Amino acid sequence: MKLPRIGLGCMSLSHAYGVPPSEDDGLRLLRTALDEGVRMLDTATLYGGGRNEELVGRAIAGRRDEVVLASKGGMSLVDGVKRIDGRPDTLRAQVDASLKRLRTEHIDLYYLHRWDKTVPIGESVGALAELVDAGKIGAIGLSEVSVARLREALAVAPIAAVQNEYSLWSRNPELGMLQATAILGVALVSFAPLGRGFLSDSIHDPTQFAEKDIRRGMPRFQEEHWKTNAALLSEWRTLAAEAGCTPADLALSWLLSRGGHVVPIPGTTSTQHLRENLAVTNLAVDASLIRQAGELIDTRSVSGPRYNPAQSTEVDAETFESSV
Repeated sequence: MKLPRIGLGCMSLSHAYGVPPSEDDGLRLLRTALDEGVRMLDTATLYGGGRNEELVGRAIAGRRDEVVLASKGGMSLVDGVKRIDGRPDTLRAQVDASLKRLRTEHIDLYYLHRWDKTVPIGESVGALAELVDAGKIGAIGLSEVSVARLREALAVAPIAAVQNEYSLWSRNPELGMLQATAILGVALVSFAPLGRGFLSDSIHDPTQFAEKDIRRGMPRFQEEHWKTNAALLSEWRTLAAEAGCTPADLALSWLLSRGGHVVPIPGTTSTQHLRENLAVTNLAVDASLIRQAGELIDTRSVSGPRYNPAQSTEVDAETFESSV
C-alpha cells in the first residue's frame, strides 16, 4: 500500500491532550485539511469513545475518494475505561461499528491498536485478514509492536504498516523496527512525531496541562525529568532558526530523512500548524542541520522513559529502558 508522505493524526480533535476543540471547529479543521491537500487521516475506535470516527466521517462525506482512511481497533473505551481486546469477535464488531461511524463501506488501512497479550497475534491478524477478504478493510496495520511480533503477523497475512511512536526524542524504532520495515516493504507510520508538543516548542509549563491531559502521567513531563528536557529547548530553537524553519518543521524534516518508508502523522487543532506541517515536504533543510538535530535531542539527552510503568505494560515495541 502506497501511503502519502505525511498524514494527519486526528486524535487531538476528540481525545487525550486537554480540552478538545468544539465539534464545529474540529470539522472545520478536517475540511481545511482536505482542501490543503491532506491525503491520509488517522483515527481510532478509542479516540473520544468513537466520537473521533464520527467527526472524520462527517468531514469526508462526499469526499471519501480523496483520502487514505486509517482507523484502529482492539483498544476501546468500555464504561469509560480503556480496554485492550484483540479477540477476533471483538475486532469484527469494532470494524463494523467503525464503518458506520465513518459513513463508509471500506476502511483503507486498519490497525490492531495494541497487541492483546492474552490473544496470539496470529488470531487477531487472521480475523483482520478475513475482513480484508470481505472488502471491509483494504490493508492491515499493527501499532506499538516489536519486530518479533511483526514477523509473527507476517506469517499469517500481509502487513502494510506499523504505527509506532517515533521522533527525535523517542528513538525506539531504531532498536530494529526502522530497519526491519524498510527491508520488509512495510510503512513505518510515526505517531507523536513532535514529541507530544515538546518538539514544536509549545509546552512551557507541564503543570498547567488540563486535568485529563494524558501527558500528566508521562514521566518526561513530570518534575523530576522536565527540567532536564526543557533545558534542550533554547538550543533547539536556535537550530531551527538557523535552518530557517519552525522547531516543528525541523523535527518533521528529521523524520522524513530517516527513510522513504517513514510517514509522520502529526496532529493539531490549529489551521496554521496544519499548513506548516504540510509544507515540510517541500522544505529543504541542510543535511548538517538535520544531523545536528539528531545529535541534540536523542536517547542520551532526553530524561525519562516515554511511558510510566502501567502504560508500558500495554505496549510490545522495543524499549531502551528494557534493552540496557
